[in-house]
Amino acid sequence: MTNKALFLDRDGVINVDHGYVYRKEDFEFIDGIFEVCRHYQDQGYLLIVVTNQSGIARGMYTEAQFKELTDWMVERFKEQGVTISKVYHCPHHPDFGPADERNCDCRKPKPGMLLKGIEEFDLNPADCIMIGDKGSDMEAAAAAHLLQGFLFGYRKHITPSKIKVKRTDALVDVMS
Repeated sequence: MTNKALFLDRDGVINVDHGYVYRKEDFEFIDGIFEVCRHYQDQGYLLIVVTNQSGIARGMYTEAQFKELTDWMVERFKEQGVTISKVYHCPHHPDFGPADERNCDCRKPKPGMLLKGIEEFDLNPADCIMIGDKGSDMEAAAAAHLLQGFLFGYRKHITPSKIKVKRTDALVDVMS
């Protein structure tokens, strides 16, 4: 295992979380996200998005609509010189959708999407970082044995100094 990755949640990290975003016109990139991703890419990190999308199970939008927005988002990153290696999503919800899909292993805080990325890209979890905006992101990262990251108080703008890495023994600024 020689690869390392920066895992990113989508809503609240890449884009402003307006709630169940599935259309381009509702998608607002958080200021600074391209620069942050480029910083990690330049350090040799693969960039992988892991996102819960319960709006699919709730019937608010379809897999096709999610894919269309995802393709558009990945293209915007590409235009900024940033390569998103993969986008994993969980379309499930414990209270909605088919009963046999409600107890999945991919919905954060479970680590399924992270574990898929680790396996698919031959990653060393100890060299990987998760940036999220919720406790469930950090729980998934811990369950997958990643170095944990957390996005603090972003509002609508992200800067390198707002990203902290949480280790069990310390909290350090990753950009220093």
